Amino acid sequence: MGTGISCIIHVLGDNSVKVKIKDCVPACLSGSMNFGIIKVTISCCNSDQCNLQDAPDPNPNGKKCYYCDEKSCSKTVSCSGNEDHCIKATETSGGQSVVGKGCASKSMCDATASVPGVARISCCDGNLCNGAQSVSQSFLFLCCSLLSYFLLH
Repeated sequence: MGTGISCIIHVLGDNSVKVKIKDCVPACLSGSMNFGIIKVTISCCNSDQCNLQDAPDPNPNGKKCYYCDEKSCSKTVSCSGNEDHCIKATETSGGQSVVGKGCASKSMCDATASVPGVARISCCDGNLCNGAQSVSQSFLFLCCSLLSYFLLH
């Protein structure tokens, strides 16, 4: 018997999209990350058909972190559920740095130490501790790299 996974991916914006993924995987990491325009919640279980229910949609917890859009990294996002850390991920490709910032649960921060293709990932546990500076190019690729790492490993 594998580990059941239930994952909800919210792509936020004018037309909010919710993608639900349910499957069995050899190992799983429960937690969530919110990069302002993309939010991922992963819930794991380990009994037959335990992933019939969707991953929970947690309530705001009062913590805030900075996130990046196409123009800047100075907007704030409200963290929810067990997202108790702010995260900053940087990838350099073709001479350009791509920055992603947002909220993350401690379990996601602990697992991001060696995400292939992402140069630097850091987490901090203070309110707005991931800094407003840095202008981001499109960071959708960075978010997709992080997401695929959690879903496939």
